[in-house]
Amino acid sequence: MGRQDAGGSGISDEEWERFGEQIAREVREAADAPKEPSARARMVTERLRREERERAAAAGRRGASGRRGRPAPSDPPGWRTGPSWQEAEVRRRRRGLMAAAAIVGIAALALVVVRPGLLIDRLTGKTEAREAAAGASPLPGESVRPTAAPDAVYPDRPTLKEPFRGSPAAQWADGAAGIEVPEAAAVGGWSREAVADALSKAKRFLVAANLDPRTLRGERPEAAMALLDPRQPEVPARLERSLTQPGAGENSPAILFTRFDPAEAQPVGDVVKVRGGMRAEAGDPGELLVVTDYTFVHPMARADRSVQRTIVRRQITFSVLDPARWRATAGRLQLHTYKAEWSNVRCEPTGGFLHPDFPQDRTGGTHPSGPATDPYDRSGDIQGEGCGTVTRS
Repeated sequence: MGRQDAGGSGISDEEWERFGEQIAREVREAADAPKEPSARARMVTERLRREERERAAAAGRRGASGRRGRPAPSDPPGWRTGPSWQEAEVRRRRRGLMAAAAIVGIAALALVVVRPGLLIDRLTGKTEAREAAAGASPLPGESVRPTAAPDAVYPDRPTLKEPFRGSPAAQWADGAAGIEVPEAAAVGGWSREAVADALSKAKRFLVAANLDPRTLRGERPEAAMALLDPRQPEVPARLERSLTQPGAGENSPAILFTRFDPAEAQPVGDVVKVRGGMRAEAGDPGELLVVTDYTFVHPMARADRSVQRTIVRRQITFSVLDPARWRATAGRLQLHTYKAEWSNVRCEPTGGFLHPDFPQDRTGGTHPSGPATDPYDRSGDIQGEGCGTVTRS
């Protein structure tokens, strides 16, 4: 997110990164730049080279005798590593290292002054935690219900660049890939093909109701509605009324569809993290049940660049009925039971929308009074009604 100084000028994360990279590059260039020898060092080097040439010429004159000329007493063997040259080189290198160290020190000080969070993150271990989370492998599909909540990760606020930072959902699948259809098998008198069709339609409904961009921005969820049985008693009329005249509780379309007011908040990118599972089982005679339980994590942002993760968990059991036994339409889904839990939103959906609860806005309105809940804990069922607090976002 951008930062703003007292004068009101905003600096983006990208600008901060470019600034840091520029400083690091200048440090490297300064450390690698060739160092010009001092005038005294050049004079000493030239004198020694001249004397070496003179000795070589003298040795050439004596070479006819087959004896190797000895260096003059003032010139010890191996002068190229002798004390005078070595000391000059050490002094030159020390000056270079001191200059580089000074530049590094100034750069580090500048970063601490203008962006102290970098140093604080290193000292507290937050940087290591972020790197570990970024390098973690995606979780495999949820074949059975978990027995506990996900492990704790370093709590962190989402940003426009990293909307899932500090969230267990960072390792979840993206979008529809998180709704895995299990392998179908015949059950309760229903063929394998019929079971596969019911599982596929349940997934299509969940995608249309919770991931379709048109549904998310408040449009009528046509694709989801088209999968439902119009002959089911009461339900079609109630859903239609909730979409045209949204109210509270069961009269809100948010009870079944994930919808946001686009004038209030917009999705951050096009990725929604999803985790859950589904299974098929026999119901009453002539009834096939598809039991689903999924959690969706929607990163949402406002115009002021504030980011909040809205977490929606839905437990929906669909039924497919045999028209020979029931009042039903062949190939359509009926809603057997459905429950929903929303986190990081205002206590009551109004206007047919979920309203993300941004931390900056927690000054008035209805305050949570229920128990604290971990929105990522999928080990139990959704319990009761009310408005509570979340232990993490």
